[in-house]
Amino acid sequence: MTDQMRRITLARRPVGQPVPEDFALQTGPVPDPGEGEVLIAVSHHSLDPYMRGRMDDAGSYAASVNLGETMVGQGVGTVLTSRADGLAAGDSVTGMTGWASHAVLKGGDLRKLDPSVPVTTALGVLGMPGFTAWRALSEYGRPKPGETLAIAAATGPVGAMVGQLAKAQGLRTVAVAGGAEKCALATEKFGFDAAIDHRAYDSASDLRKALSKACPDGIDIYWENTGGKVLEAVMPLMNTGGRIPLCGTIAWYGGGTSDKLPHIWRAILTKRLNVNGFIIFDHWHALPDFLAEITPKVAAGEITYLEDITDGLENAPDTFIAMLKGGNTGKTIIKV
Repeated sequence: MTDQMRRITLARRPVGQPVPEDFALQTGPVPDPGEGEVLIAVSHHSLDPYMRGRMDDAGSYAASVNLGETMVGQGVGTVLTSRADGLAAGDSVTGMTGWASHAVLKGGDLRKLDPSVPVTTALGVLGMPGFTAWRALSEYGRPKPGETLAIAAATGPVGAMVGQLAKAQGLRTVAVAGGAEKCALATEKFGFDAAIDHRAYDSASDLRKALSKACPDGIDIYWENTGGKVLEAVMPLMNTGGRIPLCGTIAWYGGGTSDKLPHIWRAILTKRLNVNGFIIFDHWHALPDFLAEITPKVAAGEITYLEDITDGLENAPDTFIAMLKGGNTGKTIIKV
């Protein structure tokens, strides 16, 4: 076993969009696990939009990463040394390892991985993104056969799962994605009924016209991942009593905002829309039900997923920055 651990730390707080200088690659000794803890060799770790918020020191639903600390994130790997009951060397596990080659975590904070599916699925389709889609669609989307669902960032790990689950429940599914390639993926791989390239339209008004053709009966459920122009385009098309699970607003993560917010709030009022912010941490009690239902479907190929894997821990910052700008196709993963 190597006696060196590599990790990516937060070097400084970003101003607007992150840049490479906001991160640092550090090397040090591999830590030893204490009583009840496990040492893990991390094989892959996840990159997710929520991590941008953790880089700030503003109050939020979760603690910020302190300067000099390892960047937060979920990883998968192999147990090297265990001092925790129920876990042994060689077990494949997942937990909040951070952007690092090794991690020491409490045994109770780890989950053994199902050998019937690739370990990386624990970071995407069978991890936080897939669980988010499954739980929030049911809890807040409340889909009904014959309704129309539109979703932003539709080929990402959350969007792709939402679309497949809604389609299986008899809804018309309309994807909004960035670029012709992603739109083709939405319809051909993930089974959306239609796909709209938001990059092909300079204004929310023009995007709205395209969406209205794809959604002739209006929109009953809008899954919000992005904010920005897409949200502005969607709101006038929402049907009365529509539902909006609010999962993310990536278009505004770098500090941007919208001058259309008064119109958005008015649409929520006049159409009696149900808008629900969704934080996955509030729903972990339902994870076993999700895994029991969805793991066999993934293993059988009934649910399709894409993984965008980059080699090398040192490439995590650049990959993360690109992901925030839509440069990924599928779940963004770093192979350590």
